[in-house]
Amino acid sequence: MTRINLVLLLAVVLSAIYLVNVQYESRRLFTELDKVRAEEHRLSSELDRLEVEKRGQATSARVERLAREKLQMRLVMPAITTYVSYTEPVKSAAGNAADAASKAQAATPPAQGTKP
Repeated sequence: MTRINLVLLLAVVLSAIYLVNVQYESRRLFTELDKVRAEEHRLSSELDRLEVEKRGQATSARVERLAREKLQMRLVMPAITTYVSYTEPVKSAAGNAADAASKAQAATPPAQGTKP
């Protein structure tokens, strides 16, 4: 009977130690969760503030002012507009001869005994 009592006492002590350990871990995780939630709230508030600031920075009046002041840009007017047209590049004599030879070869009919 004494052995059973000792085994039961040991089981009770071990379960009490385990219970204390679980409670400690639970409290530690809860405080960590609370800190993470506070950080999430802070970051969410900062994101909202930055989005409002971004919308304020992207107004067309501000962009136009910066283009005039920092980039020295001005409005488009017909008097200062330059039109650029595209022209075919001039080929060299060797390029023209190669083009003519390839065109002549393509224009010649195939020999009578061969299939195209």
